Parts: sequence; C-alpha cells; structure tokens
Amino acid sequence: MVTRKHFLQQSLTLAIAGGLGAYSSSARASTPASITVQELINQIIKDIPGAPFKKTVDLLKSGAGTTVVTGVVATMFATMDVIKEAIERKANFIIAHEPTFYNHEDSFTWVPSNKVLAEKAALLKKHNIVIWRFHDYAHALSPDIVGLGVLRKTNWLPHYQNGELMFMIPHASLQSISDHLKKSLGIQMLKVIGNAAQVCTSVVLLPGAAGGQMHITAVEKYDPDVLIVGEVHEWETAEYIRDRRAQGLHEGAGLARLQRRHRGAVGDVERGQGRVHAGIGHPCSALGVQCPCTRRCTGSATVRG
Repeated sequence: MVTRKHFLQQSLTLAIAGGLGAYSSSARASTPASITVQELINQIIKDIPGAPFKKTVDLLKSGAGTTVVTGVVATMFATMDVIKEAIERKANFIIAHEPTFYNHEDSFTWVPSNKVLAEKAALLKKHNIVIWRFHDYAHALSPDIVGLGVLRKTNWLPHYQNGELMFMIPHASLQSISDHLKKSLGIQMLKVIGNAAQVCTSVVLLPGAAGGQMHITAVEKYDPDVLIVGEVHEWETAEYIRDRRAQGLHEGAGLARLQRRHRGAVGDVERGQGRVHAGIGHPCSALGVQCPCTRRCTGSATVRG
C-alpha cells in the first residue's frame, strides 16, 4: 500500500466528510437508517461549484442510488480486496477515486468478454455493493484535495504561496528530496532523472496524471530546480528532461516521478483534519494548456490523479 493511495486518502476523506456531516470517524461510517446513496452523494457535492456536472465520470459504477447506506468505504481503487473488506464490514457504499473496471469510462465493452471484470461485477451485484467514483468533483473542490493532500503529507504546505504553481523549499539535494518523498508519502521507489547531489530549492509539484504537455509547459515557464510528477508517458516528460539537461539548460534541473504499486486500501472517513487553504488552483489556467480532465476546466482544481 504505497504512493498515491497514501497521500490522497487523507485529503479524499476530508471532502467526503463534508457530506457525512457528524457521522462517525471510521472506514465504516455510521449513517442514519434512512439515508440513501444518492442523498449522501448530493450532500458531498452540494458546495462544489457547477455541481452536478453535465459531463463527468463521477457516476455509479454498480448498484443503485436508491440503496439505503449501511456504511461507507473511501478508497483510491475499488479492488477485489477492498470490496471484500467492505463486505466484511457490512458497508455497502464504496467511494473510489479511480476507475473500477480498468478504463476511464468504466466501459464493460472496452475489452469484450473480460472475465476478470465479469467476476468483479458479479461480486458487487451479489452483495448489493454500490460504487461511486469521486474524481471530477474531487478535483473541482477548492482547494483541490490531491494537491492539498500532497503538500500536507510532505510538510511543504507552509512553503506554498496561494495561487503559485512553483514554490520554494529550504535548500536540499535532489537525493534528500527523493528520500523525503519516499518517507513522507510511503513510496517504495522513485524514478529520478538528474544529479542526485544537485542542490534544489524551487519546486513545481504536479502529482497525479497532469500530462506531459502540462509538465513541459511548467518547466519552460518556471525553470524549477526540480519537477515532481505522478504519472508520465516515458516519451514525453522524461525524455524532455534528459534532452534539456544534455543541452545545458538549467543542467541541475531534475525530475522525480512518484512510482506507485498499490493493492488498494480502505481509508477512514475523518472530519476536521486541519485548516483549508484557498488558492491551490488548477495549473491549466496558469499554463494555458488544455485540461486533461474529462470535465471542462473551471480553474478551480489543482491536478487530476
């Protein structure tokens, strides 16, 4: 259980807790006997600008909105293990950030006759488990909960200036930054491009799947000492950084990629964890690039993951 699950889980559950109100702080949150899945979803998204979205992947992936909620599980991925744990906990509502059926739209026809998908869907149906994806709405929150979660977990929030994509940290080598990210985010490994001994102080942080265009645009615009990203296409950001260094353009600049190997995990639904910081905005508006999100970018989110 590593990487994005770890640093997203805490912040993801904060947003969900807004809809849970005074419900108990546990992976299986106690809920009023009469509340349905759709009523709870409505509570979670009621304060999100523009909600409900006309176009979104944040839909029910299994079950019905009329189902009465017996318990709530918040997770990064609704894996088989998470589903089985939800069943054991007698929690019938899973809120997942990423797709359940291995493709962005959760299409059952993406790969025809997918036996693994069929078995997973059958398990959900057998136990009347409802899955709702909380992705586009999560990134539409202000502040964006992914960016906020990473800044909290790394203890870099005090260094962040509202509305700025790049921020300054105390002088540290690329190696020490890598070690800090692995320790604070619970990551087993990082892919690093650059001189490990290079001293860095300016950071552009784009966790999740911001995309190569956004990564490269950020480096061109801000010229940071280090770019920290989540998922990359190897032929985009990684090769750009290598060539940039070979050309002697800010030769010390490095790339740290957050590798992830996660099995999925149940997360607690918590309330009141710290203060909210406004101004953590979507980099699309700052960089002038096309938003990789499925919804139309409103400039209110940080990154997609």
